[in-house]
Formats: sequence, C-alpha cells, structure tokens
Amino acid sequence: MSRFVMLAVAVAALMLATGRQSHADQSLRIDTPVSPPAWALLERELLKQSSRACGEFYRRYFDERGFLLCVERWGGDDGPDDAIENCNDWPILHALGGEDRILTLYKRAWEGHLRQYTLAKTTQVPFARDGMYYKEFPVMFDWQHNCEGLTVFNLQSLSDPQDRAMHRRQRRFAGFYLNEDPGAPNYDPRHKIIRSLFNGSRGPLLRKATALDWTGDPIEVENRFHLGHGERSYEEMLAHFKDYNDIVGDHPLNLLSTTLALNAYMIDHEPKYREWLLDYVDAWAGRMNANGGVIPSNIGLDGKIGSAADGKWYGGAYGWGFTVTVPQTGEPAHRNRQHWGFIGFANAYLLTGDDRYLQAWRRQADVVNAQMKRIGGEPHYPRMYGDQGWYGYTPEPYSYNAREIWYLSMRPSDRRRARAEPWINYLEGGAPGYPVAALSSALASVRTKIAAMRADTTTPDTRLADDPMKFNPAEVTALVQLMNGGIHITRRASVLHCRLRYFDPVRRRAGVPDDVAALVQELSAEHVTVQLVNTSQLESREVIVQAGAYAEHEFAGVSIDGGPRRQLTGSHLTVRLAPGSGATLRLSTKRYSRQPTMKFPWFN
Repeated sequence: MSRFVMLAVAVAALMLATGRQSHADQSLRIDTPVSPPAWALLERELLKQSSRACGEFYRRYFDERGFLLCVERWGGDDGPDDAIENCNDWPILHALGGEDRILTLYKRAWEGHLRQYTLAKTTQVPFARDGMYYKEFPVMFDWQHNCEGLTVFNLQSLSDPQDRAMHRRQRRFAGFYLNEDPGAPNYDPRHKIIRSLFNGSRGPLLRKATALDWTGDPIEVENRFHLGHGERSYEEMLAHFKDYNDIVGDHPLNLLSTTLALNAYMIDHEPKYREWLLDYVDAWAGRMNANGGVIPSNIGLDGKIGSAADGKWYGGAYGWGFTVTVPQTGEPAHRNRQHWGFIGFANAYLLTGDDRYLQAWRRQADVVNAQMKRIGGEPHYPRMYGDQGWYGYTPEPYSYNAREIWYLSMRPSDRRRARAEPWINYLEGGAPGYPVAALSSALASVRTKIAAMRADTTTPDTRLADDPMKFNPAEVTALVQLMNGGIHITRRASVLHCRLRYFDPVRRRAGVPDDVAALVQELSAEHVTVQLVNTSQLESREVIVQAGAYAEHEFAGVSIDGGPRRQLTGSHLTVRLAPGSGATLRLSTKRYSRQPTMKFPWFN
C-alpha cells in the first residue's frame, strides 16, 4: 500500500473516531499505477456504444412527442406494456454510467407513453373504451403484463431520485393498492387479498374474463403483422386466450404490485407503504404454510384458499393447473406463473433481511422435488398440479428463483440449489476469462442488434408495439454482474439488487465517472472485492462507492491490495483515483442493515 493511501485511511479513521461520519469523511486516495486492463477498456466501450446505439434506436422508433411509432393495441398479445418495454434497461444503463441523453430519452419516451396510451381506446373491450390508461396507469389487467409495463418506471429512481412527477406517480400507483383511491378498490384489508387477477386504476374485474378482454379489438393479421405467440389470424388470437377465464380472487402474480409500495416507501420512508407491503407478503407466506408449503394460485373473495376456483388451490388462470391448447398446433402448453410472485418476497427481504421470506420458497422447491419419479430410468420433477395430481415432469429439478435466493442469502446451501453459470463460477475463482468474454459478447450484441434494426422493413402501420424490442441495444446484464456484483432480473418489475453502486460527485449523477471502470471479483455474505481503475492517463477521477443499490447495506471495513483492514462506517466511501491508477478493495459489509432509500449520497 502506498504511503498516500495509508495516510488517507488514517485520517478517515481519525475523523470517524471523533464522530464525523459523512460519506465525504470516508475517503481513500489511490495512486498505484495500473495499465488499463482489457476488461476496463471493454467496460468503458460498452457503456459508450450501448448509449449511442440507444439514441439511434430512439430516433428510428419514437417521434418527437415520445410516442412509439406503431399500431396501438390493448391485450396480452401486444399491448401498452410492450410499448414501453422497448426502453427496457435504459434506466440501468444510465445509472451504471451511460450517457446523460439516455435518461433524457427514456423520460421523453415514458411521458409520451403515458399520453399515447391514455389517448388510445378500445372499441369492443369494455373497460378500456375510455382509454387503455387511466390516471397514468393500466385500467385493469393481470400483473404479468402490468409489471412488464412498469419495468422501466420502477427503476427510474436509480438516476432521478428527486423527480417530483415520479414521486407523485409512485405514491398514486401504490395508492391504488392501499385503497386510497375510491375508484380503485383493489385491496380487501380484512382478508388481505387483491380481489382479482385483473386490477388497476379502475379497480378489480369481478367477473370471468373473456377472450376479448385478453385479446383486444379485432385486427388484420395475415400479410401485415407477425405476432409474438405465432397466431396467424385474429381467430387464433382469440383461441389463444379462450381458457383464460377464472380471474376472480387473488393470485401470486399480484405480489408484483408490492414494488409500487416499495418505491413509494423509498422516497421518504412513510411507514404505511412498508406496513402494507409486509402485511400482504406475510398473508401469502401464511397461505403457503397452510397449503403444505406450496403457494396456492387462487384465493377467493372470502379469503379462503381456492374458493373462487371450485375449492381447488391450484385453480385459476396462470395457476398450478393452468394448461391450455396452442391453437396453431393443438399441443398443450403449461402456463403456471405462480413463481413470479417471489418478487414480492424479495421486496420484503430487502426491507427486513428476514430469512423466513426465502425459506418459504426453499420449502416449496423441496415439496415439489419430493414428487420426483423415474421416467425411462431417469429422475423427473413436476411443474404443474391438477385434478389428477402432479404432472408436467421434466428432467431438471424444480429450481425457480434458486439463483435469486442464493444471491440474497449468500448461503452455500442455497448456492448448491442454483444452476451453474459462468458468472457465479467466475466469482468462485473459476473462469478467469469471463469478464472479457462477457463484455466482448455484449459489444457484439450491440453491433448485431443495430445492424438488424437498420435492415428492419416494418412501417408504423405494419409494426406492433413489441416488434422493435428485439433490437433494443441496452446491454446491461454483464455490466450489472461485473460492475455492481448484482443480478439482472428482467420483465418482472423488480428493483435492482446489487452489492455496490457508484456515483460521480463532480457531475452530481449516478454511475461511474468518465474513464473509471469497476470489476467485482468476489462476493460472500460478509465481503465484496472490487477492482477500481482510472483508465485516463491524464486526469484524476473521484467516485463514490455505495453499499447496495439503495444504501441498504453498510460498510464495516476495507483493505487495499491485500493490506491491513481499516474500519469504516456508513453506506458510502469516496475513492480518489490518480491518473492511470487502480487498486483492489476488499470491503466488509453488513448486509440489509439499513432501510433502503432512493436518495443520492449527498442527500443522505
């Protein structure tokens, strides 16, 4: 360790001992020369190229109002949620250190999206005839689709925590489920249920759903559109949804709504949002326990398991027994979505660090895998449950959410449950080439997507809202893993789960400053090891390192390049990097020791 680093750490320790504990007091100066590693140069290039590619994508598919240039539709095949999903991961890209215009373009698209789908109306679907959005929120739909349409909004606070319009929306949206809007009585506080699978700003749908409710208005298909589910006609679109009828009562998908309360809570820590979230998740945990460890997929309006599905705990649309027929092929399709509800339990864990929210899902996996049977001499495990018992057997053990459970707990026993993957292997000391390979692959993906976008021959009148999604060039999975030591949960309206985040105190924004690169090399329950590098050979850089995506963790100590451990407190550490310098920090952490906040370090 250089004498400059030792002096800085000693000064910081003295300040802490005298009670001065702001993030600015906990600072390190790094001046050890480091030739920029390949991973650092690739990381910086990926941030730049992905940002620029998103700008070209926006110019191709959005107009000056932020409206998506497409045929506007309601429905589960192609609807409002798909439209804003074209900006998936843009908030994360900016929060990592992407260009400022990414945030500008995302916000323009979001504002345009709300206006576009408030103006867009159905002609035949009853509840959307006055607008597909009402009060800037879906009028009523299931949370597989509601959550997809909120994926970008739920992450806006990573870069824009002081936006007042965002705060108003976060509180309004959460209020639809706290019964603060008399026009949206979605929640029954007595039975602690959301009253229908279809819910939103106009309240719950308390009748059986029809294929029209799910499909949307009639539309020409042949020679005009290519539908995501492969239907060749509007009649096949209706056939796709013909059995999606039983929606009355609560379903685990509704647990995804808890992210609304979590974001509202992280503004100013108003207790009501935390209390509602934990009460609702606790009610579901109780139902899992009462149902032998397996989450039921229908809770009736009387609060009883299965009472809105002929007494069947596995009943209802998207339930354990929900197998439908693919109209194009006549083949059965298993569409059990109960495992998406884990997001609600992960939100509760973020607030409490209480392992019982993870244990409930470990137990479910154990119960399901205990139903193993041998087929052709090989073990197979079920995914479905119906009138005849367990079915839908596959060779792989039931492991939904195992990766997320391991990430949250960091327990070796949970690691053994999760499937092998290169990133985790890298963290455990294997696959040393993973960072370069992953970042190189992400850069190649940006190039491939933009080339395909430039070759796209669709026009606004032959383009559905989900058509451009495959060209979205925001490549963040490898960046979240390698920079933040985090997991990238897609399509399920999750907040960001990561061990470290970075801020630029000079430009007063989220993300690493220009020229700075970060590589998380090791994760455990108590430590995170990260290498920080300043690739500029001419300019010093300053970066704030935060413990957790929302300062939910706390630093306890740091060692630099294998040197002695120095004490730290709080959730922030300022690192000053001399030109062309770098160092490896091993940070001791107390995980989930603080309530999460969306505030930036200089506002804490």
